Amino acid sequence: MILIKNGYVKTMAGNDIKDGQILIDNGIIKAVGSNLDVPADVEIIDAKGYLVTPGLVESHCHVGMWEEGIGFEGEDGNEDVEPITPQLRAIDAINPMDIAFTDAIEGGVTTAVTGPGSANVIGGQFLAMKTYGNRVDNMVIKDPVAMKIAFGENPKRVYDEQHKSPVTRMAIAALLRETFFEALQYKEDLDAAETDPDRRPDFDIKLDALIPVMRKQIPLKAHVHRADDIFTALRIAKEFDLDITLDHCTEGHLIVDELVKEGKPVLVGPTFGSRSKYELRNISFETPKILVAAGIKIAIITDASVIPLQYLSMCAGLAVKAGLPEEEAWKAITINPAEIVGVANRVGSIEVGKDADIVIFKGNPLTDLGYETYMTMIDGQVVYKNDKIAN
Repeated sequence: MILIKNGYVKTMAGNDIKDGQILIDNGIIKAVGSNLDVPADVEIIDAKGYLVTPGLVESHCHVGMWEEGIGFEGEDGNEDVEPITPQLRAIDAINPMDIAFTDAIEGGVTTAVTGPGSANVIGGQFLAMKTYGNRVDNMVIKDPVAMKIAFGENPKRVYDEQHKSPVTRMAIAALLRETFFEALQYKEDLDAAETDPDRRPDFDIKLDALIPVMRKQIPLKAHVHRADDIFTALRIAKEFDLDITLDHCTEGHLIVDELVKEGKPVLVGPTFGSRSKYELRNISFETPKILVAAGIKIAIITDASVIPLQYLSMCAGLAVKAGLPEEEAWKAITINPAEIVGVANRVGSIEVGKDADIVIFKGNPLTDLGYETYMTMIDGQVVYKNDKIAN
C-alpha cells in the first residue's frame, strides 16, 4: 500500500483537502481524507508543500499516431484516399513507445483520447488510453469511445487536391447522410435477424463499425471550427438521432445562445498557435470562459501534436488568464473530459475505487509559469519522478 500525505489535494469530486491523504492499494484509490486509518507498513510519499491532483485527461488528440521526428513512416492518422473510413481503429496505429508519451507523463497527462485526423469525412474510431506502457492493448481504458467525423476545410482541401468528391460542404453533408442511412438500414436488418435469420445482411465492415454509433453506444466526434459547420454537424446528428460532441468549436463563443439550446459538450482547442487557416480566424482563449458562463460543459484540448500533450495545463492556464475561473479550468482538464468520453468511472478525480492516476506538482501549473511536475503516478505506479526537486 502507498500513502500520499501532507499535500494540498484537489479531488475534483468535492472540496479541496489541505494536508490531505490518499491511500492506494493495488493501483486503486482506497481512501481519501485527512486522518485516515493507515497500516503500519505503508509506503509513504510526503507531498508537503505540493499540489496533488488527478492525472490530467486529454479528450482529443492524435498522440502515438503522428510520431515525433519521423515524418511519413510515423504518420498513421489519415487514410486520405477515400472519404468514408469508419472501419479504421486507432488502436492499430498507435505506437506507445513514441517519445510524446514520455513528455505527456512528465507534464502530468495520464489519460489521452486519441484517434484519426480530419482528412476524411468519417475517419474512424477513437479510444481512451493511459499514457504509460509498451503495449497499447494493456493501456486501453475504453475502445472505442467515439467515431471521428470532419467538416470544413480539411476534407475539402484533401479531396480537392485529388480532384474528387467531396470538395464542398454540401458534399461532406451528403456523404454523411448517405452513409448513416445505409448504416441505419444495416442496423435494422441486424436487429430483425434476431428473430428472422433471413433478414441478416451480408457483412459490411464499414457499416458494422457504425453500429455502436447508430445504437448510441458511442458519440460522433465532430471536427468543427466554423459556426456553419457546427450547425451542420448538429443538424445531421438530429436527423439520425445520434449522440455528438463538438470538437474544436472555434467559433462557439459567437453562437453560444444556440449551443446552450443544443446542450452538447464542447471540446475547445487547440487555441495556442497561429491562425493557420481561414476557419481559425476567430480563435480566442476567451471561448472557454464564455461557454462556461453560459452553462455549457467544456473540456480543453491540445489536439496534440498540434500543441504537445504536456502543455495541456498551459492551455488551461491561458484560458484562466482570459477569464475562465480557475476551478472550471481544472474541471476542463480532469473530470469534465473523463465524463464527456465515458471514462469517469476510472479517471478524472481522486475518489475511492478509481484508478490511482495522480500528479504531484511543485507550484500551480494553471497560474505559475515556473511550476514543475514532481511525480506522476499511473495505476498506483510511479512512472515519473523529478529527482531535481527535493522531497
